[in-house]
This record gives sequence, C-alpha cells and structure tokens, in this order.
Amino acid sequence: MHLQSEPIGLLRISSPIEFGQLFLGAAVGEFMRCYPAIQVDIELTTRLVDPVEEGFDVVIHRGRPQDSSLVARSMVSTPCRLYASPDYVARHGAPRTPADLSAHRCIHTSVEPLRKWQFLDPDTSVSITPVLTVNNITFAREAALQGAGIINVPEFIAEPLVEEGQLVRILEDCRLPTAELYALYPSRRFQSMKVKAFIDFMIARLEQQMQARALEDDGLAR
Repeated sequence: MHLQSEPIGLLRISSPIEFGQLFLGAAVGEFMRCYPAIQVDIELTTRLVDPVEEGFDVVIHRGRPQDSSLVARSMVSTPCRLYASPDYVARHGAPRTPADLSAHRCIHTSVEPLRKWQFLDPDTSVSITPVLTVNNITFAREAALQGAGIINVPEFIAEPLVEEGQLVRILEDCRLPTAELYALYPSRRFQSMKVKAFIDFMIARLEQQMQARALEDDGLAR
C-alpha cells in the first residue's frame, strides 16, 4: 500500500478580507512554493463561514467562535492600538485620556460589536459617536490616512504606516484588548496533512513577523 508522503490536493480556505489582503496573499504564495502539490482556493469575506456546510478545509476567524464542534487553533494574538494621521493631530489635537475620545472624530469598524472602545489599562470603556462606520478595517485605515479620524485596529494593520510617518499612535500608554485570529476546521480526528501543513506554516510565518516587530520596537525604544 502506498502511503502519502507529502500534502497534496485542493485546499479551500476562507479568510477575513483584511487579513487576506495584507498578509495571506504573500504567505500563500510562499506556502505553495513549499508545497507544490497543493492547489489553493481562497474566499475573502466579511461573513461567518460554516466550514462543514460550505466545504472549506480551513476558516480563518477573528476571535474564538461559539461553535464548539469546530477545532479552533490560535494563529496569532496581536495588540490593538489607536492611530490617526499627523494631519488629524495637527488640526484636532491628540486626546490625553480615553475620556477625551468622546469629543474626537472616531472611525468605527462594524466588526466591533458595540460603539464603545474598551481599555484594559486603565480599566474603562468609552462611548464614541463615529463620524464614519465601515465593515472593513483597511477601508477605515485609508480614511484615517486622509485625516478623517482616529481608528482602533490591530497593530499589523497600521504599524508599517507608523514607521513611514503616515500614522501616529494615539494614547500610546493605554492598553487595549488584543485581536486574536483562529484557524477553524471541523475535526482533529480527520485533520488532513494539507490542513496541518497550512496552519503550521501560517503560525510560523506570523510568529516570525511578530518577533521582527518586537525587535524593531525594542530598537526604537533604546
């Protein structure tokens, strides 16, 4: 009997649009070079996908899902921060405390369940009246780049633009909750080689990026 020695076949993946645009495209290209016998079919979406009903091998999901029948493997946990453009700060000033946000122009992403921004340190929440609400984080980031307001997004969305001077951190000493990404699949018992290879590859690549980011931040702090 011939035993399969390498991952092979069609791999169907569902991913949030933002993660797909900013990370997954380049990562999948590298993954396919490592595993040339795998063909990849990706759907970028804002909706919650059922991998069993819709025939996906892996669903990348922001936050832990409620469906306990799915295996949820943590891919990455990244802090969220507030950002604005230098132009916005020049015109409107920067808030000094979380409470000051109620008087600022804030951009709300509808992936956030409430129009409140939660802080862990200090332990408080602030109600915002957004000037713009949108269901796409990269859209919100582009609006912030044009000076439309303050955004609350995961670091990987905005930090490259901070390095380029296009965005600045707001309330940098305040700590916000982390954004977590999970890889969901139907059953650990029947996990295929291609699914395991993909998830392992993505976790390793994300860890490399997080470590590189930490080294850059440490270098800037010295």
